[in-house]
Amino acid sequence: MSANFEAKKAVVEEIAEKIKASKSVVFVDYNKLTVAEVSELRAKCKKAGCEYKVYKNTLVRKALNELGYNQFDADLNGPTAITFGQDETSAAKVMVAAAKDYEEKIVLKSAFVDNAYVDKAGVKSLATMPSKEELIAKMLGSMQAPIANFAGVLSNLMSGIVRVLDGIAKAKEA
Repeated sequence: MSANFEAKKAVVEEIAEKIKASKSVVFVDYNKLTVAEVSELRAKCKKAGCEYKVYKNTLVRKALNELGYNQFDADLNGPTAITFGQDETSAAKVMVAAAKDYEEKIVLKSAFVDNAYVDKAGVKSLATMPSKEELIAKMLGSMQAPIANFAGVLSNLMSGIVRVLDGIAKAKEA
């Protein structure tokens, strides 16, 4: 086998591993971006905990097909950049924001989230959702509120009882 074939096989394995390790993968058309804009976008992705990469479409298609997903074949045409996210929403948020910032230069294609194909509209919806961590924080806050309120009621009840007993003691002294 040729060295070129082995190199391509290694890249396909790398892509498959990145897809497996990521909670979300967003595919975009980046055709009209300048080098400076791509560098800026990479920095934004890194800040959000994502990785922005460009691979050959045939290698990405092969990696996805090896993982058992062929829904992306139509999307993997033309210049395609991939953003690998560590959570379900960060990659979508960064790419939707980039599509707005770089008007007409970035076009959303699709995404791979929770082992499922997500179309362009789904990617936009993902970008509006709070992250898993934000949802957990909200849930814990709402769970903590009744407990804090109950503790306040108990504290007021105890201080009320103490005041009543103190009043009774002063009335008996007099």
